[in-house]
Amino acid sequence: MAEEKIILLTKEAYDKLKEELAHREGEYRDEITERIAAARAEGDLSENGGYQAAREEQGKNEGRINELIVKLRNAKILEAPEEGLVGNGSVVTLDLAGREMTYVLGSRDIAVATDYDVISPESPIGAAIIGAKAGDTVSYSAPNGRQISVTIKDSHPLA
Repeated sequence: MAEEKIILLTKEAYDKLKEELAHREGEYRDEITERIAAARAEGDLSENGGYQAAREEQGKNEGRINELIVKLRNAKILEAPEEGLVGNGSVVTLDLAGREMTYVLGSRDIAVATDYDVISPESPIGAAIIGAKAGDTVSYSAPNGRQISVTIKDSHPLA
């Protein structure tokens, strides 16, 4: 069995994933089951597109349920970093060559609880800014080998 890694989530992201799991295990699963039963009642299943589509959707739903169960089981709720310090779950405003951009630092699973784009802490820029504070300028190597400097304009916990 593959090693399962810890998923870092904000409390809000954790709650949204729990809501999605409850929906998929409850009313959505029931809705799909009803569609399968209705299509089955139509007769010949070999040429029944509605039946095939509902079965495919059922498989996707069950796969997502399993994925959510694993993520929630392996989730660790992030403790908010202190104001100004960049950490997992921080909303970070960066100045990159005169362009200001705002991101959340964390896993893509955090994205369910925010409208911000997400930077992974394992990415070159994420690894460079984690632990820095507002006002710091840090450098990182881009995938093409170029050195890039970025200034942290602001950092605060994701609310």
